[in-house]
Amino acid sequence: MGPEPIPYREHPVRGVPGALVWRRRVSGAALVLPDGCMDLLWLGERLVVAGPDTRGYRVAAPAGAAVRGIRFAPGTAPALLGAPPGELLDSRVALSELWPADRVRRAVGLVAAEGDPLRGLAEIGRWLTADAGPVDPVPERIVRSLRGGASVAATADAAGLGARRLHRLSLAAFGYGPKTLARVLRLQRVLALADRGIPFAECAFRAGYADQPHLAREVRALTGRPLRELLGQDSGA
Repeated sequence: MGPEPIPYREHPVRGVPGALVWRRRVSGAALVLPDGCMDLLWLGERLVVAGPDTRGYRVAAPAGAAVRGIRFAPGTAPALLGAPPGELLDSRVALSELWPADRVRRAVGLVAAEGDPLRGLAEIGRWLTADAGPVDPVPERIVRSLRGGASVAATADAAGLGARRLHRLSLAAFGYGPKTLARVLRLQRVLALADRGIPFAECAFRAGYADQPHLAREVRALTGRPLRELLGQDSGA
């Protein structure tokens, strides 16, 4: 009997800063956790854009089904995909609803031509990156600041932005404001800490929650589940 299928794996994409191609095995129902990113998914023979999530997104698929995708770094997908993130919040939309038919055919052809769809998704990422030109560095600075635990006000000051301009830039880059982005990034931070076996009270302190009850409320508000049940969950998609 052969080895068990790998439930999740990911690889960085050469030429696409911060992007990852990934494969995930879905066993019936699965919960996708918010991570500040947008993905382009390959679902058999079609491409689907996963918009930015503000809460856990439940998906269902036949047991053992494989989902593949390319996850773009937070704030970069709108320029690459030409898709306004605010219109895709908490949704999955066929690429054919966002792009002209000829561009969709080219993208599908790149994936279909490869024995491994991950290579085709990486090629799409490189094509879009080349077409988009230089990356705006401001979204990455916002993410780095908030991910490091800085407040929204401190992030605006560090980036040389006023509060209103930071909010407008965040809506355009992430689909939601900086306060929601900070909550999502803090969730990811605490999941990484808890996955290392760090006690929840210590996780709360390190991730910047007021206390463990605050951590518990925030995790449930963003995912619908308690932290203990989430350990081992994959984010993204």
